[in-house]
Amino acid sequence: MNYKTLSIITFLIFNFIPFSEAQNAETLLQNMDKLMSAPKDRVATVEMTVTNKFEDEKVREAILKQKGTDRKMYRYTKPEKKAGIATLSLPDDIMWLYMPSFGKPIKISLLSKSQAFTGTDFSYEDMSGIPYSERYIPKLLNPDTPNTYMLELTPRTNKTTYSKIVISIDKTHYYPVKMAFFDLDKNYEKLATYKYAKKGNYWYAQEVIMEDLQKSHSTKIVMKDIKFDQGLKDEEFEVEKLISN
Repeated sequence: MNYKTLSIITFLIFNFIPFSEAQNAETLLQNMDKLMSAPKDRVATVEMTVTNKFEDEKVREAILKQKGTDRKMYRYTKPEKKAGIATLSLPDDIMWLYMPSFGKPIKISLLSKSQAFTGTDFSYEDMSGIPYSERYIPKLLNPDTPNTYMLELTPRTNKTTYSKIVISIDKTHYYPVKMAFFDLDKNYEKLATYKYAKKGNYWYAQEVIMEDLQKSHSTKIVMKDIKFDQGLKDEEFEVEKLISN
């Protein structure tokens, strides 16, 4: 083997392979985002069960409306004391909260997005719906596992409350199986476990369990009566709509 051939092989080993893995990680994350955002819109009933460390449960119900990846509205319908509380996610990472006791919608700041989504174990950031590939840089951790790919995500900007997220992605369909969240101090904070189902042409998260490992607290979300491609208009996601039932 001459010097020129050896130099080419060395270049490929130290340059091409890492580049290829990086590209593969980006593609995997984009595929996951595409699967999660495939429907033009969706309408569903969402049942939330919040469980504390004493195993006491509180059950809530909400109506979800979502168009694309950047327009999403939750409105609580049960229990009665929660009914009317609503959140709205809009383009450019804008979020609004409406509580009947306030009398008007309130814009949620970046700091507030780290707080619990209406008392659940999901933060407002978790519920935003913005594609992960837009917010995080992925790295492939163990491409040889039998059923899942594992990606480590690090933030592209400081507009997040996580230092990293580790995601396990189904190798066949590209939906997330688990997500481990680490806080800004790099402590293991939360674990989300997903069960996906298929309706028509679309996969969707039929059940998500978010566990707060530091507080021994969990929230289970179950998606019911889901309908896709209902022709929702942008006007249905205006801030004024938060007040109306």
